[in-house]
Amino acid sequence: MLAATLMLIALLCASVLMKVPYTEMSPGPTYNTLGVQDGGGQPVIDITGHQTYPVSGHLNMTTVQVTGAKYQPSLVSVVVGWLRDDVLVVPHENVYPEGQTDQQAQQQNAEEFASSEDSAKTAALTQLGIPVGTEVVVSSVVAGGPSEGKLHAGDQIVAVNGTPITSQAQVAQQVTKHKPGETVEFTVLPHGKDSVTPNPADEKKVAVTTAKAADDTGRAIVGIGPGVTHTYPFKIDIGLQDVGGPSAGLMFSLGIIDKLTPTDLTGGKFVAGTGTISDDGKVGPIGGISMKLIAARDKGAEYFFTPADNCAEAAGNTPSGLRLIKVNTLADALKALDGVRSGQTAALPSCSK
Repeated sequence: MLAATLMLIALLCASVLMKVPYTEMSPGPTYNTLGVQDGGGQPVIDITGHQTYPVSGHLNMTTVQVTGAKYQPSLVSVVVGWLRDDVLVVPHENVYPEGQTDQQAQQQNAEEFASSEDSAKTAALTQLGIPVGTEVVVSSVVAGGPSEGKLHAGDQIVAVNGTPITSQAQVAQQVTKHKPGETVEFTVLPHGKDSVTPNPADEKKVAVTTAKAADDTGRAIVGIGPGVTHTYPFKIDIGLQDVGGPSAGLMFSLGIIDKLTPTDLTGGKFVAGTGTISDDGKVGPIGGISMKLIAARDKGAEYFFTPADNCAEAAGNTPSGLRLIKVNTLADALKALDGVRSGQTAALPSCSK
């Protein structure tokens, strides 16, 4: 018995001290896209240059809190997490692939959030029939390359060698007309300048000496990655601190539409949700759905917009009092809001296991 007791004590100590490669998720804050940011009066969605309308109720985006890349829970902590309803324990590599650091994860989340904002604006305005334009920009600058310190990420590429640029492909075409060592002249509108109603005086010409590509083609390069962003006929600012990832796209689109239309979309009801959004309004799946449901219900949500591909998981983890509404597109969500607003919710699409 003494030997067995000592062995049990040793195993218990080992389970407390042993670190295992798992990551813990828990419900994070939710933010009303129709409201103001925490700690100040600045709207979450601020629209200038276009008529806006009064809004009421809630269209809350939801988040998940995740332990850091360096955090390794003990075996006991993981077992306890598996037994709790408000903690989700997943393999570490599911969240931080290939040894990704906290800084790298934050950078990736910030980029995904920025892309999500852009798609949310595009989807919302397209749904409303408001024209959306595009512009070619410097997406990235190669460190140590010919353009470093001359061109910057976010600069709009207006012309190359005097030829107006309307597509990414044109940039490469103009550069590769030259031999390595020759000069290419870019006309750019620096990042931060108004591209909706540009002032020609803001444009600047930048000369870049080409270098030889590292491959065997011998082609000329300038060390940038061109990209395409959207332009809008008025200003839409989405401001949230310390929030990342792409999963708020749907709720941002709904918030924008609510502010731009005379119809009060929620009718004062508390709606939350999640889901990525594409430029054409398709809603995509996200991670941590069970934690987001808890966060929404704890905040007071009655309805939750759920991406169709997350429905089965969500249906098995729905808090009492929260109604799941399945959505495939932005149009689906708007139609569902008609039912929520009018109180005719019986026919709304729901999630099943």
